[in-house]
Amino acid sequence: MKKMVNALAQTSAQQLKKSESMDNFKRIVPSLIDKGLDNINLNMFSEDMRIGLLNALGDEYARKGKLPEAIKAFILAGNKEALVSIGADYERVGLFSSAIDSYRLADATDKLLKIGNKCLDDGRIADAIKAFRLIGNVDKLVSVGEDCLAKGKWDYAIEVFSAIGNKVKLASVGDKCLQENQIGYAAKAYELSGDKDKLNLLGDTCLRQGLLSTALTAYTQSGNAVMVQFIKENFRQ
Repeated sequence: MKKMVNALAQTSAQQLKKSESMDNFKRIVPSLIDKGLDNINLNMFSEDMRIGLLNALGDEYARKGKLPEAIKAFILAGNKEALVSIGADYERVGLFSSAIDSYRLADATDKLLKIGNKCLDDGRIADAIKAFRLIGNVDKLVSVGEDCLAKGKWDYAIEVFSAIGNKVKLASVGDKCLQENQIGYAAKAYELSGDKDKLNLLGDTCLRQGLLSTALTAYTQSGNAVMVQFIKENFRQ
């Protein structure tokens, strides 16, 4: 019993000493803030004290509105809960891309899915794509891609289907773009799809329209040596 009492007393003394040390460290946090996180060396402290000080720095940075610095401190401290909180702050003020970055750093999959859906509902397609890509939600990405294709948002549709490696859908985007005479988008979609027949079709269309440079590129990508030679010998100086 006496040994147990002594052990408890020793533990309490250590915890009190640790608490006093942290209180002392917190008093110098403003000075460390001015010095800058990149210029501070905390390697001489124990792991617990180092993490405690980093969290104190993160809290102070956040209080001052210096969220990028707060994020860095919380990353070093491994404080995912604080990173989620910062993400929520960004989200509240409409900085969705920054919120997504914070949730990513916190590995907050549920938050990323939720903000992705919110961005999609609000028409923030780029942010929705970013969130869904980070969690690898292919079904959501396909849905976004189909919606963008239907609405003529070619760049987003190409981005989505390229991200998930769906070459059939990329060729479909190319077809739609070609029908709308959106040659640049069609060329990009067909190139990413790797569909040689579609690239030849694009080359033929561009040749009829006098878009010789684009036609030459399309024929080159399709491996159509005959048409490449034809253009070079008859139309190129």
